[in-house]
Amino acid sequence: MPATAASPSAATRATADALARGTATTLRAAMSRREQITMTEPEVAALLVEEQTVICATNGHDDWPHLMPLWFVVRDGELWSWTYARSQKVSNLERDDRCSLQVEAGDDYQELRGVLIKAHAVIHRDTDVVATLGSEILGRYTPAGDGELTPEVSEMVQRQASKRVGLQFVERARASWDHRKLAGTY
Repeated sequence: MPATAASPSAATRATADALARGTATTLRAAMSRREQITMTEPEVAALLVEEQTVICATNGHDDWPHLMPLWFVVRDGELWSWTYARSQKVSNLERDDRCSLQVEAGDDYQELRGVLIKAHAVIHRDTDVVATLGSEILGRYTPAGDGELTPEVSEMVQRQASKRVGLQFVERARASWDHRKLAGTY
């Protein structure tokens, strides 16, 4: 069966042809837009350090997506957050642990970059785990960004830990984009 333009073998041949011709423009044309704008692991890691909010989409009880912003930290390559145990997102995740997470940056189209993560959420209820996570999250968001919490904030975290849960997002799939890589061409 002959290869079509959409088949992997045709794409591989187009890329090889572009390399043989030795022009970056030709190679760019041989690559799909998706390939051109996909972020590397270090680029995604840098985005997650720079940005402060993740949008978490869960499956609502009425079959409508439920999107909520969360502060987060990255632990061993996974996003973690905390929230109130009685929140709608936790109810949704107890019923269906699948969720989508999006972190994005940029105002103009040519500046847009982000990552969409399909994940399964693990809900942690142990108050020591939740308190440690809460301290880590709030430490990331201190004005100095040094992780140091005042005694008052540390006490608040301890008090809230019994009312909150930790959310560990176990990644299953990812898509990323960085429109800056298009250098103004669309």
